[in-house]
Amino acid sequence: MKETVKILFIGDIIGIPGYNITKTILPSYQGKFKPDFVIANGENITEGIGMLQGDAEKLLDLGINVLTGGNHTMDKIQAHKFINDSPNVLRPENYPKSVYGRGYGIYDIPGTSFKICVASFIGRVFMKPLDCPFKALDWLCKTVSKETNIIFIDFHAEATAEKVAFGWNADGKVSVVVGTHTHIQTADNRILPQGTGYITDVGMTGPYDSVIGMNKERSIKRFIFGTPQKHEVAKDDVRFAAVLAEIYTETGKCKSIQRILYPEF
Repeated sequence: MKETVKILFIGDIIGIPGYNITKTILPSYQGKFKPDFVIANGENITEGIGMLQGDAEKLLDLGINVLTGGNHTMDKIQAHKFINDSPNVLRPENYPKSVYGRGYGIYDIPGTSFKICVASFIGRVFMKPLDCPFKALDWLCKTVSKETNIIFIDFHAEATAEKVAFGWNADGKVSVVVGTHTHIQTADNRILPQGTGYITDVGMTGPYDSVIGMNKERSIKRFIFGTPQKHEVAKDDVRFAAVLAEIYTETGKCKSIQRILYPEF
């Protein structure tokens, strides 16, 4: 029996530059690390804000098994039917229950007899006041525990304190919690005391000659003048950000969690 499975999670993929580097780099990491399952946050794939069907399908065609989401997942109204119909595209679970789409899925891990639950949650500090992600996580764990003990969470949140609190609350309940949304990779990847792998933010896969992926001149004007500026994906200094987690199949606990940033600063 396979003792561990390796999960590769790719941080927020930003527009065409993020797609291109993922397309270029992912095969080498698949060859090097041999992940059993690949997840990516895809909410910024279309022009930096949102996820249209064609762009999402291009990511899935690269060998990514599941796309997680966040506050921009449903920004493109043209994508609503696709998000609702696609089992491999997730929006945050703690949206109201009647919202289209799904917040989690249970998937076969290819080449094994095991299943993985992948779920997307969104924070509430400096974000939309949605349902409580902490209570939604408890509901999820009770719901999926009969099918699998391998549970991978993307927590899409603004505030570091909320992400850290969510990680501590999830310790021992899930296999891994990775933070997304702030687009800057943190150096706190670790195994929490009860066996949950954690990192506050995976970082972004996209252009770093930017303000979190966007044209820096326009972003600077937004802060100086307090007026709206057109969002435009930057182009230069493109990097690939991810984490690789190894999980024990018997217990669902995390054995290791490793940061990836290429090229490094």
